[in-house]
Amino acid sequence: MTELLPLFVALAGRRVVLVGGGRVAAAKLRQLLATGADVRVVAPAVDEEIERAGVAIERRPFQPDDLDGAWFVVAAATPAVNGEVARAAGTRRIFVNAVDDPANATAFLGGVVRREGVTIAISTSGDAPALAGLLREAFDALLPRDLAMWMAEARRQRAVWRREGVPMEKRRPLLLEALNRLYRHREPSSEHSTLTIPWLGSPEDSWL
Repeated sequence: MTELLPLFVALAGRRVVLVGGGRVAAAKLRQLLATGADVRVVAPAVDEEIERAGVAIERRPFQPDDLDGAWFVVAAATPAVNGEVARAAGTRRIFVNAVDDPANATAFLGGVVRREGVTIAISTSGDAPALAGLLREAFDALLPRDLAMWMAEARRQRAVWRREGVPMEKRRPLLLEALNRLYRHREPSSEHSTLTIPWLGSPEDSWL
């Protein structure tokens, strides 16, 4: 099986077409609107949630030219309609996410955790979406409660490293030390006063 390229895409202000008007389409619409995308819905009938979202709606069957000018398309309709969308997207070189229909998809949204500026995405290449959901819940539980503090310190350290020309390969162990210092410098009465980051035990922790 060909490996997927994990990628985060900036869609703010860019046209995204959502084909389908049911509950699944409504859930995808929430995700798309969170990115700031300019979403246009195409479907003969649409769910009330989509109606209330304030997006452009074309109440009719999908047509290939609906994708003209689009950056991305989500197909949340029947397999037959999703196939039409995939073919139209292919000729226009547009990536398409076909919901629960990997045969017609060239992009997979997967399970996503968003917290304090950190985004973690899990993909099973469309083969096991329930597993992606379980893994998402596991990562959500694993992330620290004070992740915002981690982000603030990481931003501060990065500015220092760039100013001082610190090589990329030295930055991860330096960040680990900086994050652990945050806990050592807490007041003695703090429940975290003696804590270090338990699952970041050495500079070799590659996810930093």
